[in-house]
Amino acid sequence: MAVTKKLTSAVPFLSGGNVVEWEVGMTYTNGVSGDEQYYSYYYYNTVQSNDDTYGFGLSAESDWNKQSQLIALCPVSEWEELFEAQVQSMFNPPIKPEPDNSYVIPSED
Repeated sequence: MAVTKKLTSAVPFLSGGNVVEWEVGMTYTNGVSGDEQYYSYYYYNTVQSNDDTYGFGLSAESDWNKQSQLIALCPVSEWEELFEAQVQSMFNPPIKPEPDNSYVIPSED
């Protein structure tokens, strides 16, 4: 199944005309609705302008005119790993070991 991801939310928080925080979210989808292994999950991240991890600094809302700028605020690789693990656990659960109740304890040496 093909996994798709799409930026589905972006909410700027303003102070003094500048963006001081973003809440961004992406929806990951495995397959299409109705498929046997269809699965969808929404991830979001809140980033403040003083967070050096993303370091977007203070800027006007109008400066945020490209979707790639918003996607750069998302921990995409982390979300990809999480989504893959979720899909695997849902559709390929680990095989549970079966007990062998007929096992006989060996005699003492």
